[in-house]
Amino acid sequence: MATIDRGDPNGLFDGLTPDDALLTELHRRLVVDAQSAGLLDVAYRTMDTPVGTLLLAATPAGLVRVAYPSEDHDAVLTTLAERVSPRVLAAPARLDAGAREIDEYFAGARTHFDLPLDLRLTGGFRRQVIEHLIDIGYGQRESYAAVAAAVGNPRAVRAVGSACAHNPLPVVIPCHRVVRSDGSIGQYVGGIEAKTALLTLEAA
Repeated sequence: MATIDRGDPNGLFDGLTPDDALLTELHRRLVVDAQSAGLLDVAYRTMDTPVGTLLLAATPAGLVRVAYPSEDHDAVLTTLAERVSPRVLAAPARLDAGAREIDEYFAGARTHFDLPLDLRLTGGFRRQVIEHLIDIGYGQRESYAAVAAAVGNPRAVRAVGSACAHNPLPVVIPCHRVVRSDGSIGQYVGGIEAKTALLTLEAA
């Protein structure tokens, strides 16, 4: 089928069939209308990175979710619809700032994220751990035991591990900087290879 040409100076329809181009334009209008009407509660996009294709999702309050492929992006979106709002829509432009900062991080040009964060997906002890992780600096590492002590519950080493495993914003909130007391890197939601890659990046 021939590709469409509608005098598209921005290249929005480049390489698309007429049907695909129409769907793309309808989706663009849907995003604009939903945002104008205050009906876009969760915007999302995906982006390619050295550790795989990440799903980014944001609410008006800030970045609410970063997910690895191993977490099943469709399942993550379903959870967002259940726990945040059913009004979830692919709206890549809403995540441009987040994608740019993550790109800068992987390029070695950023050591701290300046994004507004929405931490509604975590609470209680896990929230304490997540908030502490934000303070672990670029290139630094802390043991699970040290994190447990820092949040006032030195015996809760396993619970710290669980909190890291359920971090809703990996990469941006650096649970990869938490390692075992013997120096081995431990488990990671994105997989051992991803954790190794992040630690290697920050050690360079």
